[in-house]
Amino acid sequence: MSRAPDIALVEDDPILGESLQERLRLEGLSCDLFTSTGAALAGLERDRHRLVLSDIRLPDGDGERLFSELHRRLPEPPPVVFITGYGSIEQAVRLLRQGAADYLTKPLDLDTLLARLRELLARAAPLPEEADQVAPGMRPFFRQIPRLAPHRETVVLIQGESGVGKEILARHLHEALTPDAPFVAVNCAALPEHLAASELFGHEKGAFTGATRRHAGAFERAGEGVLFLDEIGDMPAELQAQLLRAIQERSFRRLGGERDLSFRGRLVCATHQDLRQAVREGRFREDLYYRLNVVQFQIPPLRQRPADILWLAEQFIEANAARVGRTPPPAIDEATRRALLAHDWPGNVRELKNLIDRACIFCEGDALTPELLGLPAATPSHGLRSAREAAERERIVQMLQAHQGQVQKAAAALGISRKTLWEKMKKLDIDKDRL
Repeated sequence: MSRAPDIALVEDDPILGESLQERLRLEGLSCDLFTSTGAALAGLERDRHRLVLSDIRLPDGDGERLFSELHRRLPEPPPVVFITGYGSIEQAVRLLRQGAADYLTKPLDLDTLLARLRELLARAAPLPEEADQVAPGMRPFFRQIPRLAPHRETVVLIQGESGVGKEILARHLHEALTPDAPFVAVNCAALPEHLAASELFGHEKGAFTGATRRHAGAFERAGEGVLFLDEIGDMPAELQAQLLRAIQERSFRRLGGERDLSFRGRLVCATHQDLRQAVREGRFREDLYYRLNVVQFQIPPLRQRPADILWLAEQFIEANAARVGRTPPPAIDEATRRALLAHDWPGNVRELKNLIDRACIFCEGDALTPELLGLPAATPSHGLRSAREAAERERIVQMLQAHQGQVQKAAAALGISRKTLWEKMKKLDIDKDRL
């Protein structure tokens, strides 16, 4: 897979544009040069760029139009840095409020510009496999992962219904940040209560009956990698207190041990439960909840990610065909697409994969049918309406996440009023505080 170009440079001055392009390339940054708004929009829709560096005054419009069109046309517009020789404070403030990454005036200080571009590229760096191997609705989460790189001690909490892909996100986080270190996964709901502390923190020989040798727990085995605690909401109360101490002190002690050991890894937790409700009901420690809820990823259920339904279905079909050597893989006809989009998917991605695998086994023709999937046929209007509403919800959620839950900024990026956005959020059951 080819790497996404680093920068889309939009500059109508041929001398300055070519000079900047050459300097960026000498600095090791790939750069495409566009001399108009129209050419830039076409190029940015065709190829994924990690950042846009744009002049304000352009022959067929201006940078502000380019900025608004990018947010209207692209599901994940790249950060935009504006440069201009005719700037004003009012314009700079307006663009930054609308979500621009930065605003610089000419003549440019190239060292300052390069430092700023590298800083933004480090934050916006896509994962190596993102374009081809990550479902569209999950990509906003993956784009945030590089920002976690310097924050090893920060706990990541992943929430969402069972089967939405919480462990997949945790594994991608591991691959992006610590690929050469261990990934250790523990299902807290499956831990035997009498062995839970030993499984997490380990034990010394003779610590309890049956402890015939030293055992390294999950915290120790993770090393400098990722410790993934799945179903953290089901952890026993006594173990919650021990986990809290390990997070606070960044250390732990084996059962029967006499000295503390440092925890050098990254802690990633996941749950399908509403931890705030669990705190209110006394099932989960409030102090532990606040320790966990620093960086939170709330993965929507599959029924709210229509683009992912069809994308994942295609991936599962191709994988199944590759396993059995079937060429070409079965297709998905229009009736099946409607049925897939109309289904509620209570089992999320896990349910979709199981249905696709079963249908592929019994498919004797060239295409999967709703009957093979065990799904009722959907009318065109039902399927399209469901897809439209789900796509609208997904776009709104993406914009709210991109603007840290600030409704005014999200509304501006979407090109609608704040009131309209609030109404849509209410209709589509979007709670910005849970994103």
